[in-house]
Amino acid sequence: MLAALKDSASVGLGLVPMGLAFGMLVTQAGLPWWSAPMFSGVLYTGAFEFLLVPLVASAAPLVTVALTALLVNARHAFYALSFPLHRVRGRFAKAYSTFTLSDEAYAMTTGNQASTWTSARLVTLQGLMHLYCIAGSAAGALVGSLLPDSITGLEFAMTALLAVLALDAIKERQGDAPTPLLALLAALIARVTMPDQMLLAAFLLFAAALLARYLAAHRRTRRA
Repeated sequence: MLAALKDSASVGLGLVPMGLAFGMLVTQAGLPWWSAPMFSGVLYTGAFEFLLVPLVASAAPLVTVALTALLVNARHAFYALSFPLHRVRGRFAKAYSTFTLSDEAYAMTTGNQASTWTSARLVTLQGLMHLYCIAGSAAGALVGSLLPDSITGLEFAMTALLAVLALDAIKERQGDAPTPLLALLAALIARVTMPDQMLLAAFLLFAAALLARYLAAHRRTRRA
């Protein structure tokens, strides 16, 4: 558990500002302050939390909210394919680990450095990340009303954090240069062809490209 605390410290430096930004966004949208920690605690979906604020503030239909949640969070279905859930012991621990499978948790637990992490270390790491977001959201909501509306760009904290995690993953897997190139190509194609649903389209294209590369490598191995 102490090791998980050390592991999560650097990510917490990004998650807490992200929570602060989200809390401020909630209060500036006219929602009660307790909505911020509630959203972060119950939903805990990162990008969708930011999208949910204007939907709730504008009283969007429930169907619209549900469809948006499905499209934005569909990426977690791909995360589950390689997340080490088999190393988490206990039904409650597995359920909580599945619930808190965030972008940051996936990036940290699927690398080579996490191949020997125990169940307690994995679940504690995810729990600390969850706590960072809740605490940051609560703090941001409480101080959000004290800040002027002219402050902008706080929502970029999440994008910056994910960019750093992506760069760390690329450095760790230096011999796997085609993977980030495929991801970049999928994002560019999705941006041009389906800008309104770019995230979902990019993930589908990326998954298809990885599957095609795997099948091609498997065929070369069989021929050899």
